Amino acid sequence: MSVVTTDAKRGQNRWPFRLAVVFVCLLGVVTISVTNNLLTQRFTETTRNRAELRMTLYVANLMSELQRNSIVPQLLARDPELITALENNDFSLSTQRLLSFVDEIGAASLMLLDKDGRTVAATDRNRLGEAHRSAPYFVNAQRNNATIFTLAERDTGGFAFVYSRRIEGPTGNLGVIAVEVDMQKLERGWAGVSDAVLVMDSEERIILATEPRWRGQTEDDALALQSAPSAIERAVRATQDWAALPVDAYLGGEAVLRREVRVPFQGWRMVSYTTYSSVRERVNGVLALEVMGFAILLALMFWFSGRKTASRLVFFQRESQELRALNQRLQSEIAEREKVEKTLEVAEQTLAQSSKLAALGEMSAAVSHELNQPLAAMKTYLAGARLLLQRKRPDEALSSFQRIDDLIERMGAITRQLKSYARKGADAFEAVDTRAAVSAALSMMEPQLKTRDVDITRTLPSGPVLIMGDRLRLEQVIINLLRNALDATKTAKDPKIEIILAAGKTVSLTVRDNGHGIDDLDELFEPFYTTKQPGDGVGLGLAISSGIVNDLGGRLTARNASGGGAVFEVQLPLYEADIAAAE
Repeated sequence: MSVVTTDAKRGQNRWPFRLAVVFVCLLGVVTISVTNNLLTQRFTETTRNRAELRMTLYVANLMSELQRNSIVPQLLARDPELITALENNDFSLSTQRLLSFVDEIGAASLMLLDKDGRTVAATDRNRLGEAHRSAPYFVNAQRNNATIFTLAERDTGGFAFVYSRRIEGPTGNLGVIAVEVDMQKLERGWAGVSDAVLVMDSEERIILATEPRWRGQTEDDALALQSAPSAIERAVRATQDWAALPVDAYLGGEAVLRREVRVPFQGWRMVSYTTYSSVRERVNGVLALEVMGFAILLALMFWFSGRKTASRLVFFQRESQELRALNQRLQSEIAEREKVEKTLEVAEQTLAQSSKLAALGEMSAAVSHELNQPLAAMKTYLAGARLLLQRKRPDEALSSFQRIDDLIERMGAITRQLKSYARKGADAFEAVDTRAAVSAALSMMEPQLKTRDVDITRTLPSGPVLIMGDRLRLEQVIINLLRNALDATKTAKDPKIEIILAAGKTVSLTVRDNGHGIDDLDELFEPFYTTKQPGDGVGLGLAISSGIVNDLGGRLTARNASGGGAVFEVQLPLYEADIAAAE
């Protein structure tokens, strides 16, 4: 009974999913149908508008070229040099004269004919001496005192578009000037698009066309000889401009779109054929995206439906695996605990001995680090004293020996202080002038500073800055900070160290350098942490300095400067007696 009820519930749960699938399918069909109709109409209308716009532009260019060349014969017929050449039969400079005009005019060629129709000057020197006595443009120009346009068919194929005018002198008719219009550049411009364009005269002959085989034919004969789509494809191949492909497709059983415009010149007409070759492609591209979107939506619906069933099975399998894994972990933990208990006693015994050895090693390293600076200074002063004695300057040598004696006294004081570190008491503290401690530290660092070209800037108050502490230990902190700054600026191009001492509610001593900065601020004050090369340091300077500042009731911090380098700041409590005296 329960099985039948479960199957019934499963069947009821499937109905919403089935209805959702049917709804998505119907929505997809409606969306694709509407999109197909709208995009087809839009792209087709775009193609028609672009074709009409191109036709208007073509007609304007054709008329502009004809009108521009129609004025040239009238101007050249009045040229004094040409008239003089015809009167004197001296044409030695006439051809050069015409060549000077042709580039500026933009005509295909210029010819000067005498009254017998013989070519006496021409921009095309191969035509010199030709006879044009029976040519229509010569005969008509002789009969009229106006500019005559003649459409002459060439023997080699195609047509010549010639403007001609009679040249008159004092004695009467002297000859004819003929200007051939360059229509081929218009045809080349039309071939740069994917339309097939032709121009027909009043006798229905094709006089201009993007397809050369159409010239001289009627429109019907030309299409039978070379169809419009083939002509368009040939124009596209000639330009190799695939970005200029038309925006239409094969629609309504028509392969191309035909547009005809009247040319306001001697009954001419212009016809263009535009292909419908990409409307369907563009529409199908959008429809494919829509179909893909709905297919992905259906796939996601089926995936989510199947995942619900699979997730339940996976849940039970995972729960069983977790229970088995938990049992194994418990057994492993019990065995591990028993093993740890056995080794714990041995570890506790060795830990005490290791701590004693670590403390002894740290103390030895601390003593070595604290005595390193006085020993280095003593070595420098001994070398200086030896040099002074060799130069027989005993008084100055005695001064060096006095400094060595002071350093020995300082080393004794350091060892006495190290003995008292464990007590950490303040019984031996006294009022210390921080300015004097800075000056003493710089004096101690003088041998190292002389070996380096470092720009050290000191900013100190004019009056005493007192704290309650130990002078030697404060000097040791300043020396450690200065030594770290010197090491950090070894690779700097223009090494600089800035020392700033300020007094407010607390005493603030800042040491800033322009070195490479601090890589690990968290581990900086840990014992034996160092970034120096082996032999240059043991990593106890900052750890000892931090401990000394803490003993003096202050705090030592470090950070990276915004412009590069490191900044160490010592904060110490101001001596209250000094404040009372100031009041």
